[in-house]
Order: sequence, then structure tokens, then C-alpha cells
Amino acid sequence: MKLYKTAFNEADLSRIVEMAWEDRTPFEAIHTLYGLNETAVIDLMRQQMQPSSFRMWRKRMAGRTTKHLGKRGFLVGRFVCPSQRTR
Repeated sequence: MKLYKTAFNEADLSRIVEMAWEDRTPFEAIHTLYGLNETAVIDLMRQQMQPSSFRMWRKRMAGRTTKHLGKRGFLVGRFVCPSQRTR
């Protein structure tokens, strides 16, 4: 198992975990920003979370189409919820 603490600072680790928790942020966005593919994100989440929290996250992510750009049925410009105001 890879240790990601040496590759990223605490702020980056926190942001990656936050992005992974978000339903509408695809794994491809994490890959673009941090260079981690889905498998690496899963490994990082396993290291950063308590076992019960990790299991809950994996159960939630299983089959979620919004976590993969290729499976999405809609297009979003910058991963923004339509109800958020950008003004």
C-alpha cells in the first residue's frame, strides 16, 4: 500500500478526501487536479479514514454514476450544483 502523506501536504489530503466524499465530483476531476486515479483515491481514503467510515463511503460510492464522467447523463461545466449562485 502506498503512503500518500509524503506526496501531499495536509491541505491537499483534506481537499482530496472532501472531493471524494462529494457526490457530484467525479474521480476524473481528482485525477486532473492531483494525479490520482480511482484506485489511488480508494487507497488514500482507506489510509485517511476510520475503517467504519471507509466502509460507509465505499457502500455509498458503489454504482454511483455521478462519480464517473463517462457514466453521467448530464453535463456540468465546473462541478457546481445548479442551485448555487455564481454571482
